[in-house]
Amino acid sequence: MADNKKQEKDFTSEVDSLLPEAETIAKSGKLQDALDKLFVLEKQTRNAADLKSTTRLVKASVEHCYAAKDLTLLNSTIHLLSKKHGQLKAAIQAMVELVMTWLDDVKQAHGLDEWLKLVETLREVTEGKIFLETPRARVTLQLAHYYEGLSTAAKSAEDTKKHLETASELLSDLQVETYSSMERREKTEFILEQMRLLIAVARLKDDEVTQSGKDVLAGGEAEWVKVRVGGRKVNESFLKEQENEDLKLKFYDLMIQHALHLTEYLDVANYYHRVWETPSIKEDVADKGKAALEHIVYYVVLAPHTNEQSDMLHRLFIDPALEKLEIHYNLVKCFVTRELMRWPGIAQLYGDVLKKTPVFSLEKRWEDLHMRVIEHNIRVISEYYTRITLTRLTALLDLSQKETEATLARLVVDKSIWARVDRPAGVVNFKQQRNAEEVMNDWSSDMQKLLGLVEKAWMGMNAAQAAQSRVVKT
Repeated sequence: MADNKKQEKDFTSEVDSLLPEAETIAKSGKLQDALDKLFVLEKQTRNAADLKSTTRLVKASVEHCYAAKDLTLLNSTIHLLSKKHGQLKAAIQAMVELVMTWLDDVKQAHGLDEWLKLVETLREVTEGKIFLETPRARVTLQLAHYYEGLSTAAKSAEDTKKHLETASELLSDLQVETYSSMERREKTEFILEQMRLLIAVARLKDDEVTQSGKDVLAGGEAEWVKVRVGGRKVNESFLKEQENEDLKLKFYDLMIQHALHLTEYLDVANYYHRVWETPSIKEDVADKGKAALEHIVYYVVLAPHTNEQSDMLHRLFIDPALEKLEIHYNLVKCFVTRELMRWPGIAQLYGDVLKKTPVFSLEKRWEDLHMRVIEHNIRVISEYYTRITLTRLTALLDLSQKETEATLARLVVDKSIWARVDRPAGVVNFKQQRNAEEVMNDWSSDMQKLLGLVEKAWMGMNAAQAAQSRVVKT
């Protein structure tokens, strides 16, 4: 197949005269005779590299088959024309694009079986051909949606999983990010569909593991990894453009689902923040904008303490939009203020409101919030105390001694705080003992400051004495 060959002859006049004749023969019921006449001239135009004439003849051949409603002959004709020796790429592309416009009509008029045969024909013809990668992707997308529909209508869980996996595999085989002939927006739409189906399959596999009660390492983990890889293929700068807001919202919704699966609360908060920054969302202060801001608050307070989490929490606290949400503002204020939060009081103030939300309807997230409150209290105590008894620390945290020690140990391992527990004495030390080198460095620094002050005072006294002596002489 090549289009680089120089055209040797123009068959326009011959084609103009043959097409009406072939149409008349086809309408008289002699479809094969009409096709034979077209094929004879098509061979001549193809060998002469007359692209325009070849394209007209190829399209006319499949049009006669479709008009006669002979779909079996249509499929064989598509295969035949695409495999002709030296067939022109542009002619095949034009034929495939024309046939693709008939898919919906074939489904409605001839049923799913004929539609599937035609789809498979198009997929076979386009396989391995770079110049047909975009049409193949579009046909495959329709086929994937067909299998997804079968999974929805399936009566057994096994059939549902089978059809959904088939749909996901069909789309995942397409490396659309490498297609140069596909528009950027369409590429993004394909990648998002790949991610969506992968998440659906992953959830099914995870549910199977949960219901079976077996410790299966696989589950849907492979699909979740592919979702993460797919997310990296999407250009987030492209999503910021106003005309791509729908893709942006869909992308971050998928990424939120992925982050929630991994219990990466800070990532979830960041994704919701990007959703909230979307102009159409931010302007909808009564509905979508408010919901996005509330979710940012929920997940940023659920996230473990890090420099990034602390920075995001403080920036959120000074945002004027948060002040309009009184409960959420007060909740964030509790975490940015260096004061103890007693869990019974927090549960009483915010429990009724938070537990009604989808976020905290899960008991695990309510427990995670409790843990974030405890961690906040330990950090506050470590700032105000150098040493504290374990009994007193336990009382301040409203925990048992065992829970206090476990939480304290975890924060020390995470390097959120520095602490040492003297169990025999029942004392927790929050002040790290300095070695001799650190003490000498501090002493040296203090001496330099002292000498600097002495020198400054001496120079000031000399200046004052000089000024006084000049006044006396005058």
